[in-house]
Amino acid sequence: MRILLSNDDGVHALGIKVLQQELVKHFDVTVVAPDRNCSGASNSLTLLNPLRAETLENGFISVNGTPTDSVHLGASQLASPSFDLVVAGINNGPNLGDDTLYSGTVAAATEGRHMGLPAIAISLLGKHEKHYQTAAIITAKIIKRIQKHPLAADQILNINVPDVAIDEIKGIKVTRLGHRHKAEQMKKMKDPWQRDIYWYGRLGKELDGGEGTDFHAVANNYVSVTPLTVDITAHKSIDSMKEWIGEVRL
Repeated sequence: MRILLSNDDGVHALGIKVLQQELVKHFDVTVVAPDRNCSGASNSLTLLNPLRAETLENGFISVNGTPTDSVHLGASQLASPSFDLVVAGINNGPNLGDDTLYSGTVAAATEGRHMGLPAIAISLLGKHEKHYQTAAIITAKIIKRIQKHPLAADQILNINVPDVAIDEIKGIKVTRLGHRHKAEQMKKMKDPWQRDIYWYGRLGKELDGGEGTDFHAVANNYVSVTPLTVDITAHKSIDSMKEWIGEVRL
């Protein structure tokens, strides 16, 4: 199996290095990742500047763009032969609940799906993010399962791994996305020249984090695996929306 490996923490991040070292034991792996940290980049594309790809001494390919750029470039221009799977991670920190909308890691996997390839995103969460090897081993096991039983064509897997030793993992649970409370307001501060600057506040606490959610699974030392659909249409609302919009007169 040929794997395109990317991330949003950048080509020099520890997570992608540990994951590549584990995956090359079992698969043919090519790393194509942003040249810097692009956390929170979501599905953004670089459209107003040219993209450049540089091969580093360790063989990783560095791209002066976003996670989505890296996967798109890797799959469309740097693949010979084509890849069989896109893997994004290991992210430094969680991608749970509503956070997946902003995640560059999940976006990299989503772009793989847009390019016609099955894809998974892996994140490690804890206070210090030390046990990347745990997430790497679990990722390799899940990929081997994908080899025998391919993913649905319209879905990606969002995997979150507790930051503990492998023997402390209780198991793997298939989950749904939880939800957070509204995030704190932005913080207003002053720069050294006394001009106003603003920083995002802390993430909100879990509003919906009960059993069955990704929040609940990882809090109890289970690996959370959430299937995400690329089609974000609210299919359940289409019939009621037809009636609702029918009242609008042109």
